[in-house]
Amino acid sequence: MASSTAIRSHTVRHRSRSPRLPSGLPSRAVLDLGALPTAPGRARAWIRQVLPEWKVAGLLEAAELVVSELVTNAMHVSRRLDRASIRLILALEHGELTILVRDYCPGSPQTRDVGDEEESGRGLFLVEAMSSRFGWYPSGDGAPGKVVWAALAQ
Repeated sequence: MASSTAIRSHTVRHRSRSPRLPSGLPSRAVLDLGALPTAPGRARAWIRQVLPEWKVAGLLEAAELVVSELVTNAMHVSRRLDRASIRLILALEHGELTILVRDYCPGSPQTRDVGDEEESGRGLFLVEAMSSRFGWYPSGDGAPGKVVWAALAQ
């Protein structure tokens, strides 16, 4: 058997830092969660990783609150369903972070009047106060459910 003494050239080049996306392209990240009590905490931990990578750590405090409230609401309504999952989507475009939470529960999100002594029921009011815009729309994929969203400006 013949042996080769040829030197192999390296086809993979090491880069000291990861390549950057071309500027102007929106950033987008998706996290699928089960409708479990751990979902809000997992969602907050995830955005604590994503937002600094996107260089928008200044939005972190507001984003954590909004994500926590939207995922908590989705978790509560989704736990009653056979398809108990939630999708969290973050999108960053033109300096605005949009948080979208998809659930499979039919119906619209409802705010309600709560008394001073009640411990829950203020989530959507907090989301409205923390965001520059917020709303919801029915899912467009034929499945039941909706997407509740909030936008945070830098």
